[in-house]
Amino acid sequence: MPETERPLRADARRNRERIMASARELFAHRGREAQMEEIAAHCGLGMGTLYRHFPNKQALLTAMVRERFQGMADLARAAEQITDPGEAFETILRSYLEAADGDASFQLALMGSGDLEWEGVQQQKAEFAEIVTRIIERAVASGAVRGDLTYADFPLLTRGVMSTMYFKPAGKFGWRRHLQLTLDGIRTTAPR
Repeated sequence: MPETERPLRADARRNRERIMASARELFAHRGREAQMEEIAAHCGLGMGTLYRHFPNKQALLTAMVRERFQGMADLARAAEQITDPGEAFETILRSYLEAADGDASFQLALMGSGDLEWEGVQQQKAEFAEIVTRIIERAVASGAVRGDLTYADFPLLTRGVMSTMYFKPAGKFGWRRHLQLTLDGIRTTAPR
């Protein structure tokens, strides 16, 4: 049974939390250049302990994304409750991006999510997709957004803005301007 499926002892749980915290910090500063040796040294644990929890960097990154993705369906459910269809769409798009703000490892993973192992979050990912699909369809039907917008566009939109968030070509808050430009291109009417 993989370690992620069985309950961890208290000391093993603390070690895993230390590894994850160190990895988040190092990925935030160094991106994919952060090495497993650096992560082990940063959290004060040996390589054996690190590799017992995560056999490679990809497994570590996947675990970090899995942890963060747990709340995404909650964001989508909250947005779906908004009466105005255009506002509901803008809220889920903005909330999704804000959830990634300040977490470079999450941004990196979502920008290149094809190589992630989504085991353990398939249900949340599917639920998120179903809810966001309904939000988009409702926004399209109301005429609030372009008629050709589909759920398949959602990852494209978010990855584009996340790349601005991660690489910061326009400073720390440039991604919010990128988001605004993206929304302006999707709306069928001028913003209120």
